[in-house]
Amino acid sequence: MLIRTIDEITDTDADIQSENWRSKRIVLAREGVGFSVHETTLYAGTESEFCYQNHIEAVFIVEGEGEIEDLATGEVHQLSPGSLYLLNDHDRHRVRPRTQMRTVCVFNPPVTGREVHDENGVYPLVTEPVG
Repeated sequence: MLIRTIDEITDTDADIQSENWRSKRIVLAREGVGFSVHETTLYAGTESEFCYQNHIEAVFIVEGEGEIEDLATGEVHQLSPGSLYLLNDHDRHRVRPRTQMRTVCVFNPPVTGREVHDENGVYPLVTEPVG
């Protein structure tokens, strides 16, 4: 059994920050459970484009409001607490938080915590031994 708090992760190497968002990686590939879990905060008034070619991501909105745009279709969907979006087709998307948005994200395969978004918003597939 693993018990971990956000406070334990804050300001460690599992707490990744950019100018648009902050992601606290709670469960990573090293735990060997087949997925990773992150608390990600997206900052109000920012715009971020992502496309996870090597991962499937589910995002549950805990607080805040914004929108997500499917860049393949141009469809825009509103996001608010209780919304979930699933990027099950490696969807290229843009997220625009109107207010600070706190989310819980699940990735499969799990991230290691060392990934960095490339110029297209893609995480490379990085693996590591479990244990």
